[in-house]
Amino acid sequence: MKRRTLLALAASTMFLAACGQSTTNEADTSATDSTATGGSDLLQRINNGGTINVGTEGTYPPFTYHDESGELTGYDVEVTRAVADKLGVDVEFKETQWDAMLAGLDSGRFDMVANQVSLTTPERKAKYDKATAYSWSGAVVLAPTDDDRYSSWEGLKGLSTAQSLSSNYGELAERYGTEIVPVDGMAQAIQLVKQDRADFTMNDNLAVLDYLKKFPDANLEIKLTAPASELRGSGLVLIKGDDEVVEKLNGAMAELADEGTLTKLSEEFFGADISQQK
Repeated sequence: MKRRTLLALAASTMFLAACGQSTTNEADTSATDSTATGGSDLLQRINNGGTINVGTEGTYPPFTYHDESGELTGYDVEVTRAVADKLGVDVEFKETQWDAMLAGLDSGRFDMVANQVSLTTPERKAKYDKATAYSWSGAVVLAPTDDDRYSSWEGLKGLSTAQSLSSNYGELAERYGTEIVPVDGMAQAIQLVKQDRADFTMNDNLAVLDYLKKFPDANLEIKLTAPASELRGSGLVLIKGDDEVVEKLNGAMAELADEGTLTKLSEEFFGADISQQK
């Protein structure tokens, strides 16, 4: 009798274990099938008109900053809002420091980043995807409006330029055989050019356009721009693997370009169209 009871208990235990194992397997299979048929969580939220979370600095004008009323705005912010409208989703911006931007993307704190990211290194290209670029930047030469000596980059040889020695533009100026007047940054460089203590300065075209928009009477203008092949494009960046999401972002960006929205936003924040590689 005792042996029969023990056997019955053993059989009962095995039956319950088998049932539990079966239930677990079915749940796992169901979850896998859901992911396979419905795509990623981000894709499902986009398809269902949900909310996308976007990382940005909020302290980097004119790309992402707070206006006088305290509202978050900027070129990158408004482009992202326009993309969200095209996709039929809400967008929630999560502000963070630049140094923590990609880490926040890695941890899943937000779905994508809108903060002038161009993915120039092989390491970043291997880890992240970038949607169609909505801004293009490269080196430009800024000099007095009435100075007509700037017909080619090779013609810079022998001219003096105010540059930070540790910057990429300082290295570029050296490559063209210019005489470098050392400075700490762009503001000091522009002052030296305005005081005729340097012939020109070289910097990023977006930074220069922002300056010229703020100071239209500076009597300075862009004389030379980098060729299209050397421009860097910045776009919405997300973790690699969400190909369908990237396609949707690219589709929305193409519509915004075709209807002139990107050009309009470019001119609003920069006074020029920075949305095209030209």
